[in-house]
Amino acid sequence: MGRDPRRDLLAGLTVAIVALPLALGFGVSSGLGAEAGLATAVVAGALAAVFGGSNLQVSGPTGAMTVVLVPIVAQHGPGGVLTVGLLAGLMLLGLAALRAGRYMSYIPASVVEGFTLGIALVIGLQQVPNALGVEKPEGERVLVVTWNALRDFLAAPNWTALALAASVAVVMLAGARWRPTVPFSIMAVAGATLVAQLLHLDNAAVIGELPAGLPAPSLGFVEPSHLGALLAPAVAVAALAALESLLSAQVADGMTVGQRHDPDRELFGQGLANIASPLFGGVPATGAIARTAVNVRTGASSRLAALFHAAVLAAVVYAAAPLVSRIPLAALAGVLIATAVRMVEVSSLRAMVTATRSDAVVLVLTALATLALDLVYAVILGLLVAGFLALRAVALQARLDQVDFRPDLPGEHSDEEHRLLAEHIVAYRIDGPLFFAAAHRFLLELSEVADVRVVILRMSRITTVDATGALVLRDAVEKLTRRGIVVMVSGVRPGQRRALESVGALDQVSREDREYETTPEAIESARRHLERAGLLDHRPA
Repeated sequence: MGRDPRRDLLAGLTVAIVALPLALGFGVSSGLGAEAGLATAVVAGALAAVFGGSNLQVSGPTGAMTVVLVPIVAQHGPGGVLTVGLLAGLMLLGLAALRAGRYMSYIPASVVEGFTLGIALVIGLQQVPNALGVEKPEGERVLVVTWNALRDFLAAPNWTALALAASVAVVMLAGARWRPTVPFSIMAVAGATLVAQLLHLDNAAVIGELPAGLPAPSLGFVEPSHLGALLAPAVAVAALAALESLLSAQVADGMTVGQRHDPDRELFGQGLANIASPLFGGVPATGAIARTAVNVRTGASSRLAALFHAAVLAAVVYAAAPLVSRIPLAALAGVLIATAVRMVEVSSLRAMVTATRSDAVVLVLTALATLALDLVYAVILGLLVAGFLALRAVALQARLDQVDFRPDLPGEHSDEEHRLLAEHIVAYRIDGPLFFAAAHRFLLELSEVADVRVVILRMSRITTVDATGALVLRDAVEKLTRRGIVVMVSGVRPGQRRALESVGALDQVSREDREYETTPEAIESARRHLERAGLLDHRPA
């Protein structure tokens, strides 16, 4: 932290200015109030900065977490959210102990882009009631709530709230394109608050009174008897916190040279942050991609920047709570709508959609599932579909090709002998994986072998074999043997032998001593078999 403290302090101040309206907005959107968002930014931001695995990560309340928390508040109340945060923190510590951080890198980019798009849509739609100046309608589904809010607005339009929200969003979006390093969010919110105060706009609801300090830990948790009902939401929150935090840390690494985060330590830091945040009335926290990116762009080089960001927000809580409490809800809605718009990287989406058809399907499906269901189900669905499409692509790479074995014939052979051998011997090369997704197609192709005397299977190019593939190979050998066809194999690799022998795929071949190291050896044995059958003239030794 002592390398370049001036740059780190300046970066931390800039991030705090950007984070203030976001913390307020996400606190309100979660259902626990603006003070919960501030408490999360201060407590979780400080602990994650000290104990996390990234030198540049900035943590706090995020839009993605808000999407998950809204239904928890509706079903279990504020105490349910606090309890879920505490349980999720314990789960994150468990993931850190199991060293699970490294496995997050296996999540496909199409799933990440899909749920990011879905989150942006949900965040934007969640702000519609406040942006229109109407009471938030009952319901958990964001599409239903948005529709009802539009209907209420049309019945009694509140143009003041709409103007405030729209002006804040436009200033933020235009300012970000003009001067990306200037904190237009705080400027727009301050301007909207000043206009509302000067014009005495009573119909522009404000966020309400904030406590002169962090909320007391007496907000309350649920009764122990209700913990069972909160385990599933806690798993969802822990999974999201791990995923978003590690993705954010990866983004920070990609924006710098020489910085590499420790994924398991990052999970540990996020676990401590999520255990402590509910004790001060805060909501679950994650690494925040947007704030982390601002931190890196403004020159942060150590944890001091994220720690100072939390200290600045704590000073705001204790020194400026009366001023902050006058911010119109519509202005915060405008901040979050602009944030949602900026979350969508059009170039990344275009690249992903045009890369392959599978990537496009996974992205769109994940985004729609996030909007219609919830984030956790969307990610699970996206992973399942991506896995299925990946298996399908790998399975299509497996081939069974008939090959010309004549170049492998030992010795000199006449054209007539070549013709006779080709009439009775067929050689196949198996390329790629022989596993459950491709095995049955392989069996079908091999079962359609023409009426020949010997089939040689060249297995040196098989990349992997599982139990299903080995069983199918065994069945194919047995079917060919029942038809009176001699099966020989060559080039079985040591790493595949265990799977083949475990199901007896090579038993028939081994009993008749028809397994060979090389293809020429198999061809010579096939030729001797044809000589014994009287189909070829015996060659003198």
